[in-house]
Amino acid sequence: MSNNIPFEIQAEIFKRLPVISLIQIRSVCKAWKFLIDSDDFIKNYSGQMQYLLARYKDNVDFQEKYVLIDDNHTFPQNRVSLNTHHLVNMLKYSRIIGCSHGLLCLYGGYQEGHDGPLSGTCRAVLWNPSIRKAVAVAVPNVADMTIYETGFGFGVCRETNDPKIVKITHINMRGHRESVTCIPWQVEVFPLSTGAWRSPYTSNLPRNSIEFDYDNTVVIYGMLYWLATDRITADGGFQSYNNLIISFDMTSEEFREVNLPDSLAHQSIDEANNLVFRVWTMTDVVPKLFTKLFTIDIPYNVSEVYVTGFRKTGEPIIDSLPRHPEWTGSLAVYEPCSNSINSLGIDGRDFSHYVYSYIESLLLL
Repeated sequence: MSNNIPFEIQAEIFKRLPVISLIQIRSVCKAWKFLIDSDDFIKNYSGQMQYLLARYKDNVDFQEKYVLIDDNHTFPQNRVSLNTHHLVNMLKYSRIIGCSHGLLCLYGGYQEGHDGPLSGTCRAVLWNPSIRKAVAVAVPNVADMTIYETGFGFGVCRETNDPKIVKITHINMRGHRESVTCIPWQVEVFPLSTGAWRSPYTSNLPRNSIEFDYDNTVVIYGMLYWLATDRITADGGFQSYNNLIISFDMTSEEFREVNLPDSLAHQSIDEANNLVFRVWTMTDVVPKLFTKLFTIDIPYNVSEVYVTGFRKTGEPIIDSLPRHPEWTGSLAVYEPCSNSINSLGIDGRDFSHYVYSYIESLLLL
């Protein structure tokens, strides 16, 4: 780049380059490397392209595979398979906690080598596929699911750009909650900047009657959202269950409850999954406003369907299982205008697909 271009202009140009180009030009001169590696540049950099990151379990070798798909007018033709970082490969029975700011957070048992024994310590791994770097985090004191249950969330603080893992341990709703006299909730936060687990800034924990659905978690603009159930005991011991959303602010580290419309709060989500999907959107106002967008009808030749993510255009990405599956599921996109479901050509073990919106970042550089 010409020396006649002011350095400030060069910096603005760099912010518009893809990550692969930034990694290459870091080696051109010390000034550029110093700029790209600076905390300020990393914080303000965000890739221009938006992708869908998909994970699935291969039908042949049963290994977890990762694919990055361009989420633009070429969708779904342009895609690339990702090489998994060795720290990710060392996780056994891994599951994805979340995806935020170009980082994928996974959790599982730790295994030395491909055929080595499992260690007694569970681990989380923060992985940035764009720069091919990852960091392992030891996760202590994970409940064994008898009386207590441990769940997780992951996101990036929008103020500091600091990745954080949230660990929640509470009494298992299916256990004997009333017979346990100790504190029923324990919440810990792991900011990557400090490298240590600690208590959150605030002490307002969810109510004892609330049970999280850790498989239904999203992070949007520095806010974690879990689907949850509130158990209500009426006079005479009769119990009812209301659906709601629990949010966690990655900046203030405070929990909040988001009430759902009556049609969703008292609906059996599991029962609805076997029939149709109704897609709603939440407007970030007070009180929270929910608007129904459309309904997905399951085709006659499909036994089950799960919504795994959304395109930037709002079209749902679904994992569908045929009526004669032979353990094979398929990713597809649902088009509301035509009420059609079109395969993406990504087949794997039944319901092993996970899809996340993905934008490149330089975190972990």
